[in-house]
Amino acid sequence: MKLKIKKLHQEAVVPKYAKKHDAGMDLFALEDHTASPGEVIFVKTGIAMEIPEGYVGLVWDKSGFSTKTKMKTLGGVIDAGYRGDVTVCLINLCSEAHHIEKGMKVAQILIQKVEQPEIELVEELSESERGEGGFGSTGKK
Repeated sequence: MKLKIKKLHQEAVVPKYAKKHDAGMDLFALEDHTASPGEVIFVKTGIAMEIPEGYVGLVWDKSGFSTKTKMKTLGGVIDAGYRGDVTVCLINLCSEAHHIEKGMKVAQILIQKVEQPEIELVEELSESERGEGGFGSTGKK
């Protein structure tokens, strides 16, 4: 599989894998941003992708970046038909403002295969061991 990437801005950094066996490619900020506590910001990367049909780009946190800065990704589904700027939506969960510098790694993107199941409306679902048990239903340990 090939992933076609177009630079929308000359200063954009092309996504890349930091290590040979990494699952996600790093995404880099195109511009400087400052996020106040609780603020949601949209960080452009300056790149567009042609994700092959049958695949999706999923934007996830960078472990080190998010744990050190308390900046969390929101949203993050890049559909195969999308050709615009791959923009990272971040929320500042810290009690202090956080500055993002141009060229900084702000997230990672995983390219994964997708299935589109046929929808069947039914009156009943089959029984399962878990049933309708939701949040916390499997216990703490």
